[in-house]
Parts: sequence; C-alpha cells; structure tokens
Amino acid sequence: MTAGPRIETARLILRPHRISDYEACCALTSDPEAVRMIYQNPMSREDCWHRLLRFAGHWSLLGYGLLVVEEKASGRVVGEVGLADFHRGLGEDFDPFPEMAWMMSTEVHGRGYATEGAQAALRWMEGAFAPERTVCIIDPANTASLRVAEKLGFHPIGNAEYKGKQVLKLRRFATPR
Repeated sequence: MTAGPRIETARLILRPHRISDYEACCALTSDPEAVRMIYQNPMSREDCWHRLLRFAGHWSLLGYGLLVVEEKASGRVVGEVGLADFHRGLGEDFDPFPEMAWMMSTEVHGRGYATEGAQAALRWMEGAFAPERTVCIIDPANTASLRVAEKLGFHPIGNAEYKGKQVLKLRRFATPR
C-alpha cells in the first residue's frame, strides 16, 4: 500500500490526505467560489467524505493521486493538487494518461500556490513514473486555471463535453531528462 510522498516547496507542504483533514476538505469543497469552475455546486459532507476516500484509494491502487496542500507559514490546509486517473471517457488522446488537478481555497487565490504545488507534483510524478504525457481539463471560462496550466506547460488539444458542460482538454509532454 502506497501512502504517497511528502513534498516540500518554498512555501508549501504537499502530503497525503488524512482522516483529520476531513473538516478542512469539507470547508474547501463547500465553498461555492472555490468549486464553481470544477463541480459547479458545493459538495455535501457525505460527498466530501467519499472524495477523501477516493483520493486515498488512488494512492493504494495506483501509487499516485492527489495531495493536500498545507501552507508552511500557517500550517493550514489551503488546497489540493496532484495527478489521478478519473476514467472520464474523454478519448484516446486523454484517458490513458495521468490527469493533473488542483484546487485552492479562495483565501489563497492569486498567491501562486496552485502553480507552485502543481510544479512540485509534476516533478515527483515524472521522477516516480516517467509518464510520456499528462493531461488536464479546464472550464474555458476559468482564466486563472488556464494561466496555471500554461505556466506548467500544458497546451490545448481540443474541446469535449463532460457531464453536460464544455471543457477544454490540455496536454503536457514530460520534461526531458
């Protein structure tokens, strides 16, 4: 069973979810502004619990997954970042590859935490698994996440409909070693 790594950056600690993170994760996923471009609606506590268990399952079964983002200065959980396999059914140019994901608390929007955390998660993934490429989907109206994706080296590969909503599919080739 793989618990996941602990990754430190200048301002952040990325680590596996713990049961004790449940309240912080509920606060994050119940914030309408934090989730509006991802889930459209805030999550119930039950859905948040299932999500936390799903993320733990990624590490156990696949050896990679999403991580909690802690702010070093305060010790607060301020978001989540990592890679997953969500089996979205978005096509051969998307589904076979690890999917990058991030979500930050509205309290820390604009501080560069999503970029900093995602860069660290991608470095770890490339070192541990050496995937040929990684992918992500973003709501075309989510300009902040599109900027993060661009900084990470993701490029658009097409549009898709996912759960009744138009999304932009993006791809990033691994950094040469």
